[in-house]
Amino acid sequence: MTDQPLKDRIALVVGASRGIGYESALALAKAGAHVIATARTQGGLEELDDAIFAATGRHASLIPFDLVDGGAIDRMGGALYERFGRLDIWVQTAATLGASGLTPVSHADPRVWAKVEKTNLTAVYRLIRSLEPLLKASDAGRVVHLTTSLASTPRAFWGAYAATKAGAEALMKVWADEIESTPVRVSIVDPGRMRTAMRAQAYPGEDPMDLPHPSEIGPLVLELARGDLTPPLTVSFPDWRGAPSAAALV
Repeated sequence: MTDQPLKDRIALVVGASRGIGYESALALAKAGAHVIATARTQGGLEELDDAIFAATGRHASLIPFDLVDGGAIDRMGGALYERFGRLDIWVQTAATLGASGLTPVSHADPRVWAKVEKTNLTAVYRLIRSLEPLLKASDAGRVVHLTTSLASTPRAFWGAYAATKAGAEALMKVWADEIESTPVRVSIVDPGRMRTAMRAQAYPGEDPMDLPHPSEIGPLVLELARGDLTPPLTVSFPDWRGAPSAAALV
């Protein structure tokens, strides 16, 4: 492939087995990056690897694990250091709405709440803690974190998801300020309404064909991942692509 702006870059995509994570990983691989793909679903990761190999002739590195396992996140950081010694790109797409879907705050199941909190918020902290040394070892570390408009404009029945995504967004902004003097730069991306499994869970009656396909966000992810450009801290995909801004669902 001739156009490979990310040739030889090391890119980690968390939540790569489907949706935005899957398409971001595929776009990064086509741009020349070696992709490290993580998700809970082994089968989804293997399908991604097949797609990457078909498109590039190269395989991804697959790390199946659940983000609620903080020890696994710590071990991943050590394993990446041993194998690569650095990390150039981290794309954080993994999030969950919870098995209960949309529910009043007072009706939220404590076990579901705990799962959402660990996946959407605590895991982000554990990943920052594990990956920061690797990103600092890059000449231009780039982080792309997927957020939602609900983090700033929460609505009824979105309690666990809105609260944890707001916390994760705040955490990323704090961290970006802390590492301002390093070569690492953080971008927080509001993807807008998109054809994802989470969107379908929240709006089962909606026609998914009316929504942008997750592959459409690929060019933006590539732009934010480039080490020769200075990315913005926050960016709205609907605004970036010239479409009307809308409520965002990862």
